[in-house]
Amino acid sequence: MRMHKYRWVRKASPSPELVTALSAALNQLPEPLTRALVARGITSFEAARSFFRPRLEALHDPFLMADMEAAAHRLARAITDREPVLVYGDYDVDGTTATALMTAFLQEHCVPVRYFVPNRFRHGYGLTQKALEEALEAGTRLLIALDCGITAAQEAAYARAQGVDLIICDHHTAGAKLPEAVAVLDPKRPDCPYPFPELSGCAVAFKLVQATLHVLGQSQAAAFAYLDLVALSTAADIVPLTGENRILMAEGLRHLRQSTRPGLKYLAQKARWPLETLTMHGLVFGLAPRINAAGRLGDANRAVALLLSTDEAVAEALATELDAANRERQQLDRQTLSEAIAQAERQITACENRHALVLYRPEWHLGVIGIVASRIVEHFYRPTILLCAVDSILKGSARSIAGINIYEALHDCADLLLQFGGHTYAAGLALEEANLETFRERFNEAVGARLTPDLLTPRLEIDALVDLHALDERFYRILRQFEPYGPENEEPLFMARDLEVVGEPQLVGSENKHLKFYVRQRAYPEDPPFEVVGFGLGKLLPLVTRSRRKGYPLALAFSIHENHWQGQTRVQLRLRDLKLQPVEAAVNNS
Repeated sequence: MRMHKYRWVRKASPSPELVTALSAALNQLPEPLTRALVARGITSFEAARSFFRPRLEALHDPFLMADMEAAAHRLARAITDREPVLVYGDYDVDGTTATALMTAFLQEHCVPVRYFVPNRFRHGYGLTQKALEEALEAGTRLLIALDCGITAAQEAAYARAQGVDLIICDHHTAGAKLPEAVAVLDPKRPDCPYPFPELSGCAVAFKLVQATLHVLGQSQAAAFAYLDLVALSTAADIVPLTGENRILMAEGLRHLRQSTRPGLKYLAQKARWPLETLTMHGLVFGLAPRINAAGRLGDANRAVALLLSTDEAVAEALATELDAANRERQQLDRQTLSEAIAQAERQITACENRHALVLYRPEWHLGVIGIVASRIVEHFYRPTILLCAVDSILKGSARSIAGINIYEALHDCADLLLQFGGHTYAAGLALEEANLETFRERFNEAVGARLTPDLLTPRLEIDALVDLHALDERFYRILRQFEPYGPENEEPLFMARDLEVVGEPQLVGSENKHLKFYVRQRAYPEDPPFEVVGFGLGKLLPLVTRSRRKGYPLALAFSIHENHWQGQTRVQLRLRDLKLQPVEAAVNNS
């Protein structure tokens, strides 16, 4: 059963003096919103102004990035001399948007440019010699690797042996030794002084374009035409939406809503997210899955072609193709998820101390096991690995829970693996089938050694306590300025206590999965009630019904949205969890 019991954790409480001072500096900003700002590390008027008014003028100088001088001058020379250039990307959204950005930039400067995105199944991940042997053609003078290459020392040597100069634009963690190339652009390089290390791969390409325009004597502002692609990559690659990324996303969304790219227009239509009202949610759940589907179930070059197309008919056909691929991917997801849940339940039943899940079926599709692993984590709240067979080798995707570094757990099993890599919450791996059972038990032990009892219950981090009586038009207008939301700037989560249920709660939706009811603060019986909607939380209906019939007060954890319906707009509370009071003992103020 999907877990729904949460630990409600109040974010660290700032000093009352700090909250009062910041609220006063911001024209008496409501206290709950001030606390939400402080929880994001925003403690001064200047920091708040930068947060609420992200400006392109605040972007960092691209030449602060290590090797940018060499990269920009080499690319500028290729443009001036019209040298043949190969743009080499990756098959996810970040890689395909970066490929489209760089290719479009070079095409606009009349450079003979080709692009190449490796095939997930034929070439594997990243910059590989096998792919280079296929991609490089006689006459290619410059190779630009995007969203990959930071660990490709041997591949860099191969390109050099072919007489090809290499510029790497990456944002992944560097190895012990950097590849030998004309330039290695990566803000995560240990020796890179760039002030913001969390750019997407496409954003690193954007920085190179900015710097190259400067070398060419052109305005760096010309690069802003690509901010729609940068925003798409930033949303899809789950990078922190702080610092420069907040600026790039805010401005990129504005460019997306006005984008003239036919491919994006038709893709948004297929996703039923009109470009002119596109949000971060629409990027993550509408456009990004369709672009990703191109590489998950076939050739990711189709996604690049879509983003580059200027022909309406071609763009519409490609959007239709990617939408069909996404529907196929969804069907594979559903089938794989059903089979994975059944396996997981058997493993949990068979072993009392099953801390982690390692699930395997040879026929599972390599392109969807990462997505399904994430859903198994949501379902069972345990670190999870899904494996399938590729050419007699087991390949897999790992996903984790808060507090468990899955890369470190894999490192404890390194002697059983052919390869692995990743970070705290996600990783990839490969092993021989003969080692599967030993690995399953060793990985379970590695995770168990890191577990504490509280880690097995998911947390809801509460920004602030709020009275519903205070939720007026100004409150919501300011709250909207916290957008765009994403990692490290999650949608503020509020808690309200002493609520009474008004009217009869009900289940809604095509399968009655969603919960809908109305509440108001008991201290303000004359206030109009607020609508509460809990998507997928129909199982909480008995608690709401009990509250209403017995007169027990409710405590809610919720976010705040506008609901537009039949020409009317009203504030709606989006339920995350609820408790019958008293709840103080369930709320950890540490």
